[in-house]
Amino acid sequence: MARIAVVGSGYMGGGMAQVFALAGHTVALADVTAEIAASNLDRVRAETAQFEQQALFPAGATELIAAHISSAASIEEAVTDADFIEEAVPERIEIKHQTLRRISEANTDAIIGSNTSTISITRLAEPVVNPERFLGVHFSNPAPFVPGVEIIPHPATAEAVIDTVQQLIEGSGKIGARVKDATGFVLNRLQYALFHEATQLVDEGVATPEDIDAIVRSTFGFRLPFFGPFAIADMAGLDVYAFCYASLQGEFPERFATPAILAERIERGELGTKTGAGFRAIDPARIPELVAYRNRAYAKMKVLLEELGPSPFDEPAQETRP
Repeated sequence: MARIAVVGSGYMGGGMAQVFALAGHTVALADVTAEIAASNLDRVRAETAQFEQQALFPAGATELIAAHISSAASIEEAVTDADFIEEAVPERIEIKHQTLRRISEANTDAIIGSNTSTISITRLAEPVVNPERFLGVHFSNPAPFVPGVEIIPHPATAEAVIDTVQQLIEGSGKIGARVKDATGFVLNRLQYALFHEATQLVDEGVATPEDIDAIVRSTFGFRLPFFGPFAIADMAGLDVYAFCYASLQGEFPERFATPAILAERIERGELGTKTGAGFRAIDPARIPELVAYRNRAYAKMKVLLEELGPSPFDEPAQETRP
């Protein structure tokens, strides 16, 4: 995939263009006008120079991106010869439909991805010519630095297309995870579930936004760069999780009903890492290796956070709190 087009040259589109260009691909940026695309290309180049100076991008990134990213006079010009096209226009279905129709009519063969974060891929596919080449390819902001990318096929997406996009994403230094076309996909279902519960805690007067943020980033959120929720549950013990659910149900019987897939595993005696089976299977002989990795990872994360210091959000809070 030497030739890539990104349609929508804002911060998300520009960031994705940087990712692909740094992986050696040639990228054309397009927007509603040639002037907007050119202006955003100038911003991308300036940001790249800044990121390289800050050692956030590798040495030579500025020259590489200057050589590999260009702006196009129109959407059609950008996509005509592309092998892969990423749509990154505003999150409104009518805008995306109009854009995807233009893209797919101008190039009837290239794989097309959409950076939508919430809109059904099946619905977005409606105006696409040859929809078997279309799928969701959802980056997170800021695209150059957040490694995870959701890969979301719709029922008609060709399996070969999914495999090709997975290779493109991983070849660009990202982590691609395949999910079904469900409302909110995975990222936002989880993100908004956490946010919703956090707002409930504030409304109930349990804690302030500042204290909730402090707890999340310094406790279970501290673990998340290394282990997802299922691995964390397995290490804690699924029986322990069941006891906690039972406790929560005393006050919130529906909100914290024990998940069926948790109860089923406990009934089978699959209690997580300590039994060698849970949500994530692991050979019991490797448990000492897992514990050593966990301890080393958490210790290094603590050192990193101390080196970085508090974020601008937290400095004022620390200064004004009694």
